[in-house]
Amino acid sequence: MSNLVLYRKYRPQTFKDFIGQKHVVQTITNEIASGMISHAYMFSGHRGTGKTTLARLFAKAINCQNLKGSEPCNKCPSCLEINGGKAVDIIEIDAASNRGIDEIRSIREGIKFAPNFLKYKVLILDEAHQLSKDAANALLKILEEPPSYAVFILATTEAHKMIPTIASRCQRFDFYKLSFDEVVEKLSFICKKEGIDIEKEALGLIASSSEGSMRDAEGTLNQVLNFLPDTKIKAEDVQLLLGLVDINLVVELTDFLIKKDKAGALKFLNENIEKGVDIPEFTKTLIDYLRKLLILKIDSNLINSVMPGETKEVGERAKKQAEGLVEENLKKTLNLLLDADNKSKYASIQQLPLELALIESIGIE
Repeated sequence: MSNLVLYRKYRPQTFKDFIGQKHVVQTITNEIASGMISHAYMFSGHRGTGKTTLARLFAKAINCQNLKGSEPCNKCPSCLEINGGKAVDIIEIDAASNRGIDEIRSIREGIKFAPNFLKYKVLILDEAHQLSKDAANALLKILEEPPSYAVFILATTEAHKMIPTIASRCQRFDFYKLSFDEVVEKLSFICKKEGIDIEKEALGLIASSSEGSMRDAEGTLNQVLNFLPDTKIKAEDVQLLLGLVDINLVVELTDFLIKKDKAGALKFLNENIEKGVDIPEFTKTLIDYLRKLLILKIDSNLINSVMPGETKEVGERAKKQAEGLVEENLKKTLNLLLDADNKSKYASIQQLPLELALIESIGIE
């Protein structure tokens, strides 16, 4: 495997390789094909969903000398310069560490000069919401009367913190968390290219832990490969490395809740804690599982969207458990567990809040 980290090695070089955000990609590519390029864009959304990657793709496409519809050719001098990270006309700034007015003034002075080589001078401003008030006002001045060759792309995870006058001068595109299937698709592609032998269930665990962030998923896969460089990667390996709780443990504990077996629940919990189960992670997994049961209790047809990646056996067992629970009691149990999760951070005996929550939950009539 290459020493280059996976998220950099497999960063999309064309729009067709970009996974997810189809609503954004379609609009952007239509603009490129028609030549109707705006001077300012705002990409907002969850971390790791492709905002900066798409900004770079967009910058390359509008500067490509041999554009194929809306796709960059990746062969012309402009594309090669951008792909090699040598394009001085593509300016990337992290506003989290360059948030002051001096940095924005420097941009304002630099933007006055025409591009050295490319058609457009593109400024990609990451975490744009972190600009100071004075810096944001200075940026606004630039956006009010931008040169014809300048394109601004503001990326942010917190669009609500952008000042309205800046937001109103940008085309806004909202990036959504990637679906479980989209993340698995990209991870499977990477593993196939790298010749990695990995179980489907292991990919599912990585995808679930990423919470819709492709960058997080690729980073986790990199971590797993460094941990197990030359062996077949199994689901239990990923669980061990990430400290994940086996879903079957919370399924078993749920059976004790349904049977209202206090002694059995406490014995089962403490036996697994003695085996090394992480209490906060176990509580989190239990809460997530019972939340899914609550949704299945309301509509069992939601099984595929609520539990993507789970085995058929776990899915069937979950539906059966949901049938055996009372909706109102399930809601009370979830509230008790949420309270226990908060209390366990400060408890002298870490498992005590969870034990009390289980006892009180089982005692609900």
